[in-house]
Amino acid sequence: MNIIAWIVLGLIAGAIAKAIYPGHQGGGILGTILLGIIGAFVGGTLGVFFSTGNFALTAPTLSIPGVALAVLGAIIAVFVWNFLTSRSAA
Repeated sequence: MNIIAWIVLGLIAGAIAKAIYPGHQGGGILGTILLGIIGAFVGGTLGVFFSTGNFALTAPTLSIPGVALAVLGAIIAVFVWNFLTSRSAA
């Protein structure tokens, strides 16, 4: 997948994940894109692992199931990010 598709998928997945996840997450547009791209890798890797049993670092394509996997991964990434930043602030 080329870089433009990664950015579009990251923006879509990050924005949906931030809308679904409760609370305020900072970061702006670049943080949302980065969070979505990380989420795409997390979701794609988990999708491959659960469907084939093999661990492979991959990301989904720009499709409905791919966006769903990326959003799921981005929600996981938001949770981990909030956990790490709240622990360091205390």
